[in-house]
Amino acid sequence: MGLGNPGPKYDATRHNVGWWVLDRLAYDWNFGTFEKAGPALVSEGVAAGVRVRLMKPMTYMNRSGAALAALGEKPGFDFERDLLVVVDDAAMEVGRIRFRPSGSAGGHNGLKSIAAVLGGNDFQRLRIGVGKKPSGVELADWVLSEMSEGDEQVVVDLLPGITEAMEVWLDEGIEAAMNRFNR
Repeated sequence: MGLGNPGPKYDATRHNVGWWVLDRLAYDWNFGTFEKAGPALVSEGVAAGVRVRLMKPMTYMNRSGAALAALGEKPGFDFERDLLVVVDDAAMEVGRIRFRPSGSAGGHNGLKSIAAVLGGNDFQRLRIGVGKKPSGVELADWVLSEMSEGDEQVVVDLLPGITEAMEVWLDEGIEAAMNRFNR
C-alpha cells in the first residue's frame, strides 16, 4: 500500500511519494493500469514469484486505514506478514530509505490511520525521505508542497533500486531488505 492523496493537485507533493513508488512498481512489473476497487486504486500481478496487489487508497491520507478492510477478508492474508506500507518521511533527508518491521507513526497521519484500523503498529513499512521540514514551516504545508526539481530527481533516481528492494522483500523478507537497502 502506497500512501498519498487523490487528485492532480497532490501528484507532485512530498506526501504522494508512496504513490510514485507504486506507479514505478506497476510499470517495472508490467502490472498494467490501476483500477478502482472499493476505496482504492489497485494493480495486480506476479513479482518475484509472489502474487502482489498494489493499493493506492483514495480516502485521502488521514483516512488511509479505511482502504484495508477488503484485505482482511482475503483468506490467509496476515497484516503483519503480508502488508508493506510505502510512506513519505519528513524527518529523513531526501533520498534516504528505511524498511522497518513495525514502529510508531512518528506523527504521520496516514500511518496513524492504519494503526487505528489494525489496532496497533505491527505492520511493515518502507519510509522514503522527502527532506526535513524547514524551521518555521508547518508540517502539513511542507508535505503538501511540491518538491524542488533537484529533490524530486533524487527520489525519481531511487525508484529502480526500490523495485529491486521490493523484490528482495517479497523473496527474502523484511530483514534482508533492511540489511541490503536501508541507508
